[in-house]
Amino acid sequence: MRTPAKPQSRRRFLTQTTLAAGGLGLFVINPASGWAAPSPVIPTVLGPISAERLGFTLVHEHVMCDFIGAEQTNRSRWDVATVVRVMKPYLQQLRERKVSALIDCTPASIGRDPRVLKQLAQDTGLHIVTNTGYYGGAGDKFVPRHAYTETADQLADRWVKEFETGIEDTGVKPGFIKTGVDEATGDPARLSDIDAKLIRAAARTSRRTGLTAACHTGGGPAGLAATELFIAEGADPARFIVAHADGHGGEINRRIATLGAWVSFDALGYQSLAAHLKYILPMLSQHTDRMLLSMDSGWYWVGETGGGKIRDYNYLTDTFLPALEKEGIAPAVIRRLTVDNPARAFGLIPR
Repeated sequence: MRTPAKPQSRRRFLTQTTLAAGGLGLFVINPASGWAAPSPVIPTVLGPISAERLGFTLVHEHVMCDFIGAEQTNRSRWDVATVVRVMKPYLQQLRERKVSALIDCTPASIGRDPRVLKQLAQDTGLHIVTNTGYYGGAGDKFVPRHAYTETADQLADRWVKEFETGIEDTGVKPGFIKTGVDEATGDPARLSDIDAKLIRAAARTSRRTGLTAACHTGGGPAGLAATELFIAEGADPARFIVAHADGHGGEINRRIATLGAWVSFDALGYQSLAAHLKYILPMLSQHTDRMLLSMDSGWYWVGETGGGKIRDYNYLTDTFLPALEKEGIAPAVIRRLTVDNPARAFGLIPR
C-alpha cells in the first residue's frame, strides 16, 4: 500500500481504516512504512469499532437473564420489544453519566439475545458487546447437554463458528468468551471435569480467534485454578478475566494479576463501600494495569412480572469513583481503570 501523500493527525490516521478479516479487523496505514498494521478492535453488536473508541466501559453487566435452565430456555419466553422498553431508561442513564460502553455478560442458555442488545445499542448509542461460550457456575444448570459428550475442541469449534458467522440467525458476532466455574475442590484445588473442559474450550477458542475469556468464579481457588489451566492450554493470560474477585482475598488476586490475567472487581454495590475500598486500594499500589471495575447489575429477569426488580448501573459513577477520588486516587488512574484497561482487556488483534 502507498504511503499517504500528506502528513495526518493521529485522529485522522486512526480513523482511515479498512475492514478486513471477516469484518472484524481494522487495519491502519503506517505513514512511515506504508505497511498495514492491525489495530485492536472491539466487535460490538452493531459491528466492529476501534478499541480506542470504546471509552468509559462497564465490563461486567447484564441486560436480561433467564434462569429456567439450559434445556428449557428459548426465545418464546420473552418479548424483545418489552425487554427493550423496560431496560432502555437504565441504559440512557449511563449515557447521561458519560458511560459509552457496556459488556453484556449474559451467556448462551441464560437469556443471551443479540436482538435485544442490538436494538438497545441503536436506541441509546451505547457500544454493547455480547459473547460466545458456556457458563459452568450454579452447579452447571446452564450447561447444555451436548457439552458433556463433546470434546473441548468440539465446543471450541461451536464458539469459533459464532465468531466467524454470527450468533444464531442474527449476524451479530461475539466480542468475548463468557464462561464460568463452580468452586474448586481438593488440595491443590481442582475444577470439576465439565468446568475444566469449558476452560480448555475457552482457551482453545481464544488461541484461534484472539477473543478474551471472562470467567465467573465460585471462589478464589477456582479463579486461580481456572487461570492456571487457561495458561497451561497455551493461551495468553492477558486474554483471561477472573470475574467476581471481590471476595477472593488479596493473596489470590495478587497471584492472578502476577500471572498476567485480569482481576475484575465487578460486584460493586453488593458489599459496603468500605469493604470494597479495603479490597481495591491495596491492589492499586502494584496491579493497576491488571484491574477492572463493574457492578454485575441490570438483570431483567425473564418470568418475573415486569422483569422483576431491576438494579440500575449507576453505583460506580455516582458512589464508588467519587470515593476513590476522596482517597486520593488520581484522575489518570481512574481513567486507566474505566477506559484504558477495558480497551486493552477486550481489544481484539486480528489473527
